[in-house]
This record gives sequence, structure tokens and C-alpha cells, in this order.
Amino acid sequence: MKLLLLGATGLVGRKTLELALSSDIISNVIAPTRKPLPTSEKLVNLVGADIQALVPALMSHKPDAVICALGTTRKAAGSKEAFRHVDYDLPLALGRAAYAAGVQTYAIVTAKGASSGSRSFYYRTKGEVEKAVREIGFRSLTICRPSLIDGSRNEVRGAEHAALMLLRFLAPVLPEQFRVNPAEAIAAALLDAVVVANTGCRLINSQEMN
Repeated sequence: MKLLLLGATGLVGRKTLELALSSDIISNVIAPTRKPLPTSEKLVNLVGADIQALVPALMSHKPDAVICALGTTRKAAGSKEAFRHVDYDLPLALGRAAYAAGVQTYAIVTAKGASSGSRSFYYRTKGEVEKAVREIGFRSLTICRPSLIDGSRNEVRGAEHAALMLLRFLAPVLPEQFRVNPAEAIAAALLDAVVVANTGCRLINSQEMN
């Protein structure tokens, strides 16, 4: 299986890349990034500042499935528009391009609380991208909705870090749905979803990724 991985440099994306490269089922991982990744025999790393400009080259490798682990925060992106570009425009544009190229399997990470009717810009955007991706028509679609994601990031997110510390401390007494989700568990769920590729749309909630 050839896997197109979007967001390979992020927390979940890095873990997904590690699992995919070590999997006997995955023959190649096609990963577009802004900066080069460490080389690997199974890795096809296309580098460019504009991922959308890489679409023709990405599709020329004929991926069998797509995992979208793209995601940022408004603070890190710098504006609402920049955040929406990463969390809505890119997943949708790459999803449509993949579907047009014959790909029928797609998995995406959004967030617990995602809703197109949310008052929160963050959760509303996540809900809107879920809705838009559903409408593309993939035979097999998986949507992962993690809570706070636990792992070592390349960027510092102060408020998120403080919340993670508190939730880790309270983990033994918290119900499963309120616990943090390890990046490794989310990555494993994503990879398993595209390998199995069950027909229809499946939601994987946070309590399934602990």
C-alpha cells in the first residue's frame, strides 16, 4: 500500500510516519513537507513551501490512501485566516485531489468537540472540515477526534502544556473520555483505519485512543 501522509512533521504526523515506515503493509510513504525529512528507503519526501502546488507530483505517485494529520493553532498560525488554511483549506483541497485521482480511503484528525455549529472558531472549523470531507464521497472515511494530545512537540503551546500537566496528574481518577490521548495511540488508530479501510464513515472518539 502507498500512503500519502499530510502533516508528517507535526506531533501525530511524526508518530504516524514512524509506524508507517516500520509497517510491512506500507510499501511507500509519500509525504509533502516544507523542510526535508530524514531519508528512508520507503519514504518519498516532496519538499515545497506550498503543499497545494505539489498536488500533481503527489498524485503521480498513485497513493492508495491518505492520512491527514495537518493541524495548528490560531496563535501559531498568526491569524484566523492562516489557521483555517491549514485546518480546513488544505485537508479539503488534498482530499478532493486524491479522490479525483481515484483514492477511496481517507483518515483525518480533528478534535473532540468538533461541531460546525460551535461558537468556538477552532471547534467550528474542525466541524466544518469534517462535514466537507464527508461530502467528497470516499468509500472509506475515518475521523479521529482526540482530546488534548500528549507527546513532545516541536513548538511550545503554553496553555496546552499546562492543561496536559494537570490532566496527566488527574488521569487515575478521570473518566476515559476526559483523559489525554497519546500521539502514538492516535497514529496507530489512523494507520489501522486506512489499512482495514472499512466501508462508510467511522468516528473514533478520544476514549478509544487511550
